[in-house]
Formats: sequence, structure tokens, C-alpha cells
Amino acid sequence: MNRLRRVETFARLGYLARGIVYVLLGYLAFASSRAKSPSNVLAEIKDMSAGEPILLLVGIGLAFYGLFRLYGAALNIDGEDKDALGIGKRIGHVASGLGHMVLAFVALKAASGSATPAKEGGDRSGEAASFLLSLPAGEIILALIGLGFLAAAAEQAHKAWTGKFIHELDADTPHSAKFLGHAGYAARAVVFAVIGWNIAASALSGNSREVGGVGMALEKLRENPTVFTLVAIGLFLFGLFSLVMARFARICDEDVVTRLKQSLQS
Repeated sequence: MNRLRRVETFARLGYLARGIVYVLLGYLAFASSRAKSPSNVLAEIKDMSAGEPILLLVGIGLAFYGLFRLYGAALNIDGEDKDALGIGKRIGHVASGLGHMVLAFVALKAASGSATPAKEGGDRSGEAASFLLSLPAGEIILALIGLGFLAAAAEQAHKAWTGKFIHELDADTPHSAKFLGHAGYAARAVVFAVIGWNIAASALSGNSREVGGVGMALEKLRENPTVFTLVAIGLFLFGLFSLVMARFARICDEDVVTRLKQSLQS
């Protein structure tokens, strides 16, 4: 089935690219004891030997992952319910897809030599938040975005606690992947929680200065060196887990095939 092959290709290449970004994100934050953002990681890749070809491949992979998230949300390959929670999860997948597409655009533009990632992909969350706050009911919109990140943090924490992510992997996946997943999802939960809290607080205060992405969240966590170090290690391990997903993710299981067939008939 062509659709199934496309989904699998998008997913595996995307997990590979996501793994590279998170491994470098965690490593650079841990090694330098400084907060890093995904855009900083792309800048570091560009400065490497043969950095531009690597950046090109990473950009393509991130674009594929974004397409996988968008495609998967449209076809509901995760089998989410049609209630408010299920719809919310699918909207979250769309947001993830769009975010990775933006990061892919930054990477590909940098690989072509027409931009520097740290500048092109700089954290403009504050500008976006300021624009939202200038709109009617902008505080409400910003608060809902913050709540969305907090909900995502709760979902990541639930995955870390229950280990249900293991069901997304093939039976022959190395046992060590479970530890990588527990640590990685826990770290992501902390980062998403900080981002969501900052956005919600900004909505209440009407001040966009506290709004930021991963880089600003890590900067906040630096106030507690122990937590910062643990989160940096966790992000590195999540990168390794993503690399495992690139090889062992259960993308073509029977449930996915059934849902794709249903989408073709509808």
C-alpha cells in the first residue's frame, strides 16, 4: 500500500533526524553547561566538517517527520477517539508536525548557505506572543497555548511513568530502549512544563518577555544545576531513543493498516 510505505518512510527518516537533533541538544547543553535550542544545534552542525551536507540530510529528515505527524493526524493512524481528548491529541500532532517543518526549513535554508540557523531560527516566541497579546482575546489564546503545552507535558510524564511507549516498538527491540524512553520522556515532560508555565504566566500578566521555546526553558532550569544536568542527560537519552525508534518503531502493525484502509474507503 503506497500510503503505508509513505508513512513508514516519513516516520523512520524523521525519527532518525529527531534523534540527531536531540542527541546534540542534550550533549551540547551538558558539555557546555549552557542552555541550547534546536536552532543552536543546527548552527553547531553547520560548523562541523562537512556540516552543510549533514545539515541537508537532517533538514530532509525533519521535514519527513513533520509530514509524518501531519499525515498521521489527518489519517488518525494512532486510532485516537473522536472525543475532545482524542481531537486534542490530533491537534497536538499537527502542532508538532508544523514545528518540525519550520525547523526543517531553517536547516535546509542554512544548508544552502543562505542563512545562519542561530539567526534564522532564533527564538521568536516572544514576538509571536506579543502579537497575540495585541489581539482581542489574545490573553485567552495565549493561555490556551500554555495549557496545551502543560497537557503535552502531562502526556510525556505519563509515558515516562507507565512505560506505555514500549508498545510502539517491535518485540525484538533491545531491552535498554525502555530505560532510554523512561529518561527521555521524563526530560521532555520537564521542558514542556516549563514552556507551558511561562506561556500561561505571560498570558495572565500580559507580558510576553517570559515566553520562549526549548532554549529559554533550559535557561530557566539552569537556576538549579542538578535539575539542568539531569534534563540535559535526559534529552540526550531521548535522542538515542529516537534513533531506536527509527529502526524498531511499530509503524506497519495491523491496526495502522486497518485504519489506513478505512481512510481510503471514507
